[in-house]
Amino acid sequence: MSMLKDFRAFAIKGNVVDLAVGVIIGGAFGKIVSSLVEDIIMPIVGKIFGGLDFANYYLPLNGQAYGLPLAEAKKAGAVFAYGNFLTIFINFLILAFIIFQMVRAINKARDLASKHEEAAPAAPAPTPEDVLLLREIRDSLKKQA
Repeated sequence: MSMLKDFRAFAIKGNVVDLAVGVIIGGAFGKIVSSLVEDIIMPIVGKIFGGLDFANYYLPLNGQAYGLPLAEAKKAGAVFAYGNFLTIFINFLILAFIIFQMVRAINKARDLASKHEEAAPAAPAPTPEDVLLLREIRDSLKKQA
């Protein structure tokens, strides 16, 4: 029973919703970065390294012909697909760098907000009316004496 209450408290706090939003946005963002790597960056890298599609670079392990596209070489047997791995690795590096920059910007914004809160001291509370009246009475008594 206690675990059910703990889970309910966890779900109500919004942690589950925040996590779900993060996963959905991360999935969409991952597709954007994948497209950036596969459709823009890797064709340029492939052009630099000989004009081939870099994702199709592999070493045949079952005696396949080396000039086959990666999909056909995989059908013929095992291959060491280092080009595809490098494409995915570059995809990961770009995604990790962008997420790092986003977290860094959010942390700077939080630091700036906390410094702003610390810099602005709270205005002193107004003096209550009864204290003001007592001061007036005190001052009038001093004048009479």
